This record gives sequence, structure tokens and C-alpha cells, in this order.
Amino acid sequence: MRPYYEYRHLVGFEETNLVGNVYYANYLRWQGRCREMFLREHVPDLLDDIRSDLKLFTLKCECEYLAEISAFDELSIRMRLEDLTQTQIGFSFEYVRLREGFEDLVARGRQRIACMRGPNTDTRPAQVPPALRKALEAYSRTVPATRLRVLATAANGE
Repeated sequence: MRPYYEYRHLVGFEETNLVGNVYYANYLRWQGRCREMFLREHVPDLLDDIRSDLKLFTLKCECEYLAEISAFDELSIRMRLEDLTQTQIGFSFEYVRLREGFEDLVARGRQRIACMRGPNTDTRPAQVPPALRKALEAYSRTVPATRLRVLATAANGE
């Protein structure tokens, strides 16, 4: 089993700006989409819990851009569990361009979510559901990351 959950994405024209580069907000959208596909695939029963009163609040979301990508680039968005507390989950993301047998790291991101329950007027922190906790175990950050070519070494301060 891979140490990350993978969401594959083919960049479309609608995700680029006038210059032809991917608009920065799309990276954050892809984080959310990756997280949603993980839930759909690994914890499908959680949807019923969300429909009742579980809420997943995004507390923080960030992305570091290392290289430009454009329309028709194929991406692998790789999500790992960075940390897990009683009520919160921290994810890390690698955005990897797949081209001609090479994997190039083009961006990195992080996201922190909190589990909450209750009506909107009285929402309170809640335990991470056991099924979600169990599904996340296989994707812990403690497993070594794959080695990727980093194209923009100057962006990393190297």
C-alpha cells in the first residue's frame, strides 16, 4: 500500500489564467476534492453522519508553489495524514506532475480540519469518528515520502 492517498487530475483550460498558468486558487480546490474522494472511497458511511450533524470545518489551508503547471498537465495530488488529535486532523499534500515517466513536485500544501457537532447556533468540537480515524491510519506521515524531483530548488531556499 502506498503511504499516501492519491487523487489524479487532468488540468483543463478553465483552471488557467490569461497567461496559461494554473490559477492559484485551484490548488486549494484540489485539496478539498482529494479529501472528499478519500472519504467517498474509504469512509462512505461518514456521509450519513455528515447529513445528520457531523461538520468538518476547514481551519487552515495553505499551498507553496514550486513550479508552474498548465492545461493538460496530469497531476497526482497525494494526501498524507500529518497529525491526528481527538477533534482535529492535519493533512499534507504533494502536487506531482506526471510527464513522460517522471514525477516532478510542483507544489506542497497543508490543511487542518476540525470535527464539530451540533446545530449551527451551538456547534461544538467533537471526536474524530472511529471509522475515519481507522481509515486515516494507513496514510500517516511517519511513512517515508517518495523521492521526487523538485524543479524550483530556489523556491526551497537551496
